[in-house]
Amino acid sequence: MLRSEPIAEKRRSGNHAFLVVSCLAAFAVVAAGFAPTYYLRPWFQTTSLPMLLHVHGALMTAWFALFLIQVTLVATDHTHWHRRLGIAGALLAVAMIVIGTLTDIRWAGRALHEPPQPGPPTLEFFGFLLFALLVFAFLVGAAIGFRHRRDVHSRLMLLACISMIGPGVFRIPFPKDSFIGSGGPGGLFSLDLLILYACIAYDTWKYRRLHPAFLVGGVIIAAESLPFIWWVLGTEAWKRTALWLVG
Repeated sequence: MLRSEPIAEKRRSGNHAFLVVSCLAAFAVVAAGFAPTYYLRPWFQTTSLPMLLHVHGALMTAWFALFLIQVTLVATDHTHWHRRLGIAGALLAVAMIVIGTLTDIRWAGRALHEPPQPGPPTLEFFGFLLFALLVFAFLVGAAIGFRHRRDVHSRLMLLACISMIGPGVFRIPFPKDSFIGSGGPGGLFSLDLLILYACIAYDTWKYRRLHPAFLVGGVIIAAESLPFIWWVLGTEAWKRTALWLVG
């Protein structure tokens, strides 16, 4: 028994490092995408942000910070505090979904009356943002449902962080003819998905098997970039629905 404790401690430490590095990589992409309009706004723009956008940005940042705190609490065997903060995390996720939806609706309504900007058409990008929120809600809900399975719970929560990278990637000014800027063949090699693939590859290599949570969650996140999803968002049915949502 004494011999197994160092092994268990080493595994916890390795898993902690993996989750921390993966989360920081995901947040780095989000921070890079939103730096000109949020994190470093005073250096790039002179206008102030509406309060709704301040709240949205603060909630999103708080989610990444909370994930890092929760991972550290588990790694240091402070599971009691981890469970208590888990309640706050669930409430934070709900607030993010509500505020995120309101923010997306407000953005789409304003963008429709402004000159077209580079990137996807407004209503299609609006649908992409809502789909990303839906994926985030599913992953967090599933993680809460599997909160007593540490291996499943931690991976689903990491995937929830990764699912929020997409909007940040769209805001990074990559050359559109570059591999990352175009997303590669089928749009399946954008920066957010490359981080997802790296996490899955490392976890699979370390444990010698593809974890079901990464399999299911990874497919769902990758679906955001599939041509079929963008085809749906380009249909008249979605455009009518989007205009109704925007009001």
